[in-house]
Amino acid sequence: MKNLSKMTEIEDLRRVAERKVPRMFYDYVDSGSWTETTYRNNETDFDRIKLRQRILVNMEGRSLATEMLGTPVKMPVAIAPTGFTGMMWADGEILAAQAAEKFGVPFSLSTMSICSIEDVATHTSQPFWFQLYMMRDMDFIANLIRRAKEANCSALILTADLQVLGQRHKDIKNGLSAPPKPTLVNILNLMTKPEWCMNMLGTRRRTFGNIVGHAKNVEDISSLSAWTAEQFDPALSWDDVARIKDMWGGKLIIKGIMEPEDAVLAARSGADALVVSNHGGRQLDGAPSSISSLADIVQAVRAEDSQIEVWLDSGIRSGQDVLKAMALGANGTMIGRAFLYGLGAYGEDGVRRALELIYNECDISMAFCGHTDINEVRDDILVKGTYEHLKTALPYVAPMRW
Repeated sequence: MKNLSKMTEIEDLRRVAERKVPRMFYDYVDSGSWTETTYRNNETDFDRIKLRQRILVNMEGRSLATEMLGTPVKMPVAIAPTGFTGMMWADGEILAAQAAEKFGVPFSLSTMSICSIEDVATHTSQPFWFQLYMMRDMDFIANLIRRAKEANCSALILTADLQVLGQRHKDIKNGLSAPPKPTLVNILNLMTKPEWCMNMLGTRRRTFGNIVGHAKNVEDISSLSAWTAEQFDPALSWDDVARIKDMWGGKLIIKGIMEPEDAVLAARSGADALVVSNHGGRQLDGAPSSISSLADIVQAVRAEDSQIEVWLDSGIRSGQDVLKAMALGANGTMIGRAFLYGLGAYGEDGVRRALELIYNECDISMAFCGHTDINEVRDDILVKGTYEHLKTALPYVAPMRW
């Protein structure tokens, strides 16, 4: 393992990743849709919430250990499913999954991953989660679900906020593709990224492993882009959620919930967890931040007397962000960019370091707030006047049953 002790915050890892990773893949991670307003607010709204410092409290025996979907975790953080992960560093999904397993947190694999379901299963010993994008080709979807079962995936994440694709200006301008097209601009940029290039030369995994060779009429990279452009299903509905749940037969997570009404429908659908997420600000620009939507959603599902777990994704860059989310009622959190920066900077060691940074900051900040158990953290650790605007002002009215 590399000595990364001088990497003291996620921002340090981001700066290194920016230097090492080809521009199109770094920009893919470090960008939002349209004006990027929601992308920025995901972080700044966390900053506005202040913590109450308490003193002369016994800080011994601290623990961030909890459970997510009944599985013990070292801290309430899971690695979120992210596309193109294997383009940040060669075999990136495998390395991130191995880092998560060693650290003791869950790993999620995206449909749009570079390493396939089978690749990750072969190189890990613990079950991981698989994330599903709903496609028009139901034979392909059924096959993906079958493959996830055979790989012993322990939960299925249905991402519900990508029925249509939000426009990210940088991806269009960069001509995003996996692998990069051999244009003059790309070649010149790759010449400045020798470590990335050497790592990529050592792997055969350079395109979407879950799709090429598995979807109809997609045998190579030349046919992939046309297929993906037409396959995301804009007709996805709650009826499809019930169908997917029946096909899967295991634990189901619905990701992309931003409104209490949809949270209630998710609870009624029989899902085991929902993720408050605006896709990292990559879909609906102008939507509220995830943290500003959390408290309303928690209240709504608790009013239903539902046991569904509520997690938060989008904007987490520190252990303090995790602590604030837990204080506002989350049962867990997911990180995307935070681990991707680490991966792009130092591979598996960078992911490990990102997890260490988040753990240490959450642990120490919790102690300064007068707590020793993450499961007992409530909103009384927050300074009044800095978070009330994130809570419901009016009585919640549940939607009609469907």
